Amino acid sequence: MSESPVSRDAAVQVSPEKPKAVCLIGPTASGKTDLAIEIVQRLPYDIINVDSAQIYTQMDIGTGKPDAQTLAKAPHRLFDFLDPAMSYSASQFRSDAIQEMQSIVDKGRVPLLVGGTMMYFKALRDGLATMPSADEQIRAQILTLAQQDGWQEVHRLLAEVDPESAQRIHPNDPQRLQRAYEVYLVSGKTMSQLHQEQRSNEPCLPFDLQFIGIAPKERALLHQRIETRFKGMLDKGLVAEVEALYARGDLDLSMPSMRSVGYRQVWQYIAGEISFDAMVERGIIATRQLAKRQITWMRGWEELQSFDSTEPETLDLILKSAERVAI
Repeated sequence: MSESPVSRDAAVQVSPEKPKAVCLIGPTASGKTDLAIEIVQRLPYDIINVDSAQIYTQMDIGTGKPDAQTLAKAPHRLFDFLDPAMSYSASQFRSDAIQEMQSIVDKGRVPLLVGGTMMYFKALRDGLATMPSADEQIRAQILTLAQQDGWQEVHRLLAEVDPESAQRIHPNDPQRLQRAYEVYLVSGKTMSQLHQEQRSNEPCLPFDLQFIGIAPKERALLHQRIETRFKGMLDKGLVAEVEALYARGDLDLSMPSMRSVGYRQVWQYIAGEISFDAMVERGIIATRQLAKRQITWMRGWEELQSFDSTEPETLDLILKSAERVAI
């Protein structure tokens, strides 16, 4: 993560008029949760979850939730509270997170927002733009293009008109590709432009946010961790966890909860669509792709202090930074 524009040793620049908060971001399997628990054990911080899968109940193993003993030492807010049949938007997260942050500040403590759902962090920092409504005719045109020439071609066309979104969206993510290109064709403006316009009109966030990012410097090491982590989840009973969700009868792969990495692949295995070995392979690949997208977000993140999670001094450096915020 050497591309960070901010020195690791830079003093925290925050306004004294606003309460302070720290946002700890990083790709999956980078060690965010363990680091956050270390911070709250040593400093007056409270954790707010920023993981769009860990909000769901009955989804413990595949989302990597901490166990009950750990949660007793380091409680998480916005965590394990929503049934998997329900949806939860970035807008809802922003509203709930601001309430939780204020509650923490009112107790004389510092909010520590931890997770890898970058859209939630972006919504919190920038607010949310009002996007044009779906246009079924335009969507049909994009789908026809994708069927004829592939989603790679849609990605190429998006890159011509909205390079910022194209950099963020993976070529194999048709849902987000379609929406980003549709927004441009309908409005004549990119998602980035619309977000910027909204940001100009959005009431100022009543908190000073310091962003800290962690990830292994070596991508191969992150890939190894992802593989080990996914196989470990299978050993802990991930298939049985998804079987229980499958048996409910009110869930399917169109729902955000079941589209979570790992759950989709295990669901397909349970449904008899793929073999066990294929499920393992696809689950690992999907998790690596998620990590790649998260790292891409981090590379473009403003004022991000980045740390190599494998360096021995990283914990002390982050603790020192967090201590300055807590003063």
